[in-house]
Amino acid sequence: MKKALVPIIILVVVIAGIFMYSVGIKNDIVALSQTEQKQWADVQAAYQRRNDLIGNLVKTVQGAADFEKGTLEAVVKARAEATKVTIDPSNMTPEQLENFNKVQSNVSSTLSKLLVVSENYPELKSNTNFLKLQDELTSTENTIQTQRVRFNNAIMDYNGYVLKFPNSIFAGMYGYKEKPYFNAVEGADKPVEVEFNF
Repeated sequence: MKKALVPIIILVVVIAGIFMYSVGIKNDIVALSQTEQKQWADVQAAYQRRNDLIGNLVKTVQGAADFEKGTLEAVVKARAEATKVTIDPSNMTPEQLENFNKVQSNVSSTLSKLLVVSENYPELKSNTNFLKLQDELTSTENTIQTQRVRFNNAIMDYNGYVLKFPNSIFAGMYGYKEKPYFNAVEGADKPVEVEFNF
């Protein structure tokens, strides 16, 4: 009778060991996923800060009576479009991330045009509010870049863990899969054309 129990005990111990190992993997994946989601929230917070600053910048610039209206409208429109795009970090796809990146890139582009055109307006260049906002926007753009790098580092850790064998078996069982990186917009590798058509 005792000999018959030995294989059953071994089988129970092996199954319990596999179960405990899979629970450990799931807990690690949850922790990595939470880090990645927190990093994505930090990216969004940096973009939100930029959107808030743009509103203040536009109000300041509107004070310059002869300032180019089309440039201001383009900035406001790009900002409005950017605030419409949201992503659930737990289910993000490469397509969603690419769309988010495109609208944010459009904000950066129109904002750059606004700052270049502002050079033609001495009263605006001497406005302390405008100068302060310009400095804050530069700082915010640097923060955005830092947060995107940190997000990609979190994705690298997450993907590395989820895709590694034997973790990939258990990750698949629990519904975890590879997530996309935050990539540059298409054409970002080409030199920027600078035009001075004032």
